[in-house]
Amino acid sequence: MNIFNLGGAGLGSQESDRASGPALCSRKGCREGAAWQLLWNNPRIHTPERRKVWLSCNEHREWLEDYLQTRGLWKETVPFEADDAAVGEAR
Repeated sequence: MNIFNLGGAGLGSQESDRASGPALCSRKGCREGAAWQLLWNNPRIHTPERRKVWLSCNEHREWLEDYLQTRGLWKETVPFEADDAAVGEAR
């Protein structure tokens, strides 16, 4: 018996679903498809050229940008296309 699976599908299956399914918004609880890539890095732990990626739907773009900008992490927002190579670093 695995205590991590008591509530149904475990985190592991959610992660594999995200990897094989459509790209979703990074806002907690949002299940909408991604329309934007928010590129960011944390200068205290990342090299200047490194870019991490959060995906965003149209509704949450401003909220996520504000979150990153307030913390001095936001670098750029670009449209998301399903074949973008940067998706590998999302979430």
